[in-house]
Amino acid sequence: MSERPSAGCFQAFVREQAQAVESALLELLPSAQDQPVRLHEAMHYAMFPGGKRLRPMLTLLGCAATGGGLQAALRPGAALECLHTYSLVHDDLPCMDNDDLRRGRPTCHKVYGDSLALLAGDALLTLAFEGVSEAGGAAVHVLAKAAGSIGMVGGQVEDLAAEGDAAAHTIERLRWIHDHKTGALIRASLLVGAHAGAAQGPGPVPTEVLDLLAAYGDRLGRAFQIADDCLDMTGSAAELGKNPGVDVALGKLTWPALVGLERSLEEARNLAQEAAGLAEQVVSSAAEWRSVARSSLDGAAKVLQDVAFYTVERRT
Repeated sequence: MSERPSAGCFQAFVREQAQAVESALLELLPSAQDQPVRLHEAMHYAMFPGGKRLRPMLTLLGCAATGGGLQAALRPGAALECLHTYSLVHDDLPCMDNDDLRRGRPTCHKVYGDSLALLAGDALLTLAFEGVSEAGGAAVHVLAKAAGSIGMVGGQVEDLAAEGDAAAHTIERLRWIHDHKTGALIRASLLVGAHAGAAQGPGPVPTEVLDLLAAYGDRLGRAFQIADDCLDMTGSAAELGKNPGVDVALGKLTWPALVGLERSLEEARNLAQEAAGLAEQVVSSAAEWRSVARSSLDGAAKVLQDVAFYTVERRT
């Protein structure tokens, strides 16, 4: 994997876009000095300094890979990070995973208390829909489905239900949880980006383009979560920014728990390879829709390929 032609181009893309993403987040969030001050402070605490910012970067990539201008996807991308961060704040609460470390610092509820952390998460969730609305009704629809009971929240419910229920641990159940708890928002990030860039195109994004991008996102999401499961066993708190070993302690349903570490990493690599193969199809279909030269989207295709392998190779 390290010899692939696209190696490193996703990290270069992140470096190029990081400041624009942070600025979009600051513009979207209310000032920490606005009333109610304590609530807005908690929202800023949860958001800054951030983690990988993977979801807003994927929003930008969904836009670029389908021929749109990145500026159109910045605020919707910030919205995806708001929704992701809300989910982390709620996941860490005592009634959920009861974690005390996130992004290298005490979790939001450890600093601001359970009630305010809960409300900060609620506020970030609703703010996400304000931000994504700038990408149009189709993008709002995508995010609502990905975030709700048939998406991320449904996956979180089943993830909690599977804790300690070893007799019912199966690959099929695990895939369902991963596809909903993690994969739904990763896929939505890409699709929201495509919708955000459509205003500059010949019309709404065609179904065939969206389907290819969704298929890419499905494989990316699965690879990402398998890698996360493995990192929980092999990473340190300094690398992860959170406490390792939590999945094992809680008896969570994970790939390593079912098939072992090596088979899990092999599955993640295979999914990354499948996603990389789909990247070419995504940009070819988008170029045909926009009636532009396929070569004009080569850069976006390489970044899509590289991020697929990055999800497996990362240490954070």
